Amino acid sequence: MADHKHGTMDTRNQEKTFEGFVKFATRAVIGIIVILILLAIVGA
Repeated sequence: MADHKHGTMDTRNQEKTFEGFVKFATRAVIGIIVILILLAIVGA
C-alpha cells in the first residue's frame, strides 16, 4: 500500500464543488423566503 503523506491531497475539485453547493443552497433559501413573503402579502 502506498504511503500517505498528510496534506498532499489535491482538494481543488472538492472545494469547487462545495462552493457551488453553498451558492445553490443560499440562493434556494433566499428564493424560498421571497416566496413566503409574497404569499404572506397576498394572503394565500
